[in-house]
Amino acid sequence: MTVLWKAAAILLPGVIISSCTTNRPPAATILSKELVIENPPFSSCHASTILELPENKRMVAWFGGPHESHKEVVIYTATLQEGKWSAPRIVADGIINDTVRYPTWNPVLFRSTNNQVALFYKVGPNPREWWGEYKTSNDNGITWSAAHKLPDGFLGPIKNKPIQLKDGTILHPSSTESLDEKTWHIHLEKSDANFQNWKKILINNDSFGVIQPSILHYPNDQLQLLSRSRQNYIIQCWSGDQGNTWSALSKTNLPNPNSGSDAVSLSNGWQLLVYNPLPSGKDWWNGRNKLNVALSKDGQNWQDLIQLENEPEGEFSYPAVIQDREGIVHITYTYNRKNIKYLSLQLK
Repeated sequence: MTVLWKAAAILLPGVIISSCTTNRPPAATILSKELVIENPPFSSCHASTILELPENKRMVAWFGGPHESHKEVVIYTATLQEGKWSAPRIVADGIINDTVRYPTWNPVLFRSTNNQVALFYKVGPNPREWWGEYKTSNDNGITWSAAHKLPDGFLGPIKNKPIQLKDGTILHPSSTESLDEKTWHIHLEKSDANFQNWKKILINNDSFGVIQPSILHYPNDQLQLLSRSRQNYIIQCWSGDQGNTWSALSKTNLPNPNSGSDAVSLSNGWQLLVYNPLPSGKDWWNGRNKLNVALSKDGQNWQDLIQLENEPEGEFSYPAVIQDREGIVHITYTYNRKNIKYLSLQLK
């Protein structure tokens, strides 16, 4: 594949990274960068998620329709095979019956260790009143089961992918928004490997307004949550017991314009984050016109590695990121609400 662009790592002055042999993160080479949808069959789309498939394929899902919160918004998927994206197809909707229909929201793709693929998503009039549903696939997304509604009070992963622990337990990063829109809270939801036996792990949010966490893992069963916030910074908390209990929330040194981010723990021991590196503005979309990739060894000291978007205006937001079995990093994100952008990175 043709190398389109290469960027050396940017080291921030004065940063000391603990527990690593070098302060210099790997350099990044962009292998591909393209729009997923050739002829979008909708006016607006948002909130993508990505999954590695066998035979060097990738699948992406997102919600699309007339506009966010419209009752005709549905969940689409597309598959990348031999360098070409398939046409988008509808795989989930919010149709209740002949007269009642709700929009769908925030799909999350996940493969369990028993090789079952799950598509989690939300259904409901808004993020204060939605509920969680999921479908499963045993043939890598070619066909899907009927929709399963999660138990009352459970939402599943809100935006970012779950992780599966060694004992098979799946931790789903989740959050809630109050009806009066004043309170945002993160929490975890735990299920078994078959997406059954759901339990909730509460987190003390103190005075922070936080949603949409992502999960990173470290040696000695240590976990970190990184969350979107109303405090102009990405907010973190830590667990030393595989997610059963969590530390107090605190600010990272990473700006956050009240926009979603995503992160992944890399096979080389680094942590990778995709985020909008700006403060919030007057309107909700302010600060979403730049999108960066950052790396850290310890989850505390982050260094910007590469800039994916940098425009005077526009929305490049809600990234999703994974690393495949060959070590390639794959990223998708909203591109001006008109398309989903995909790129792959090689780190050396």
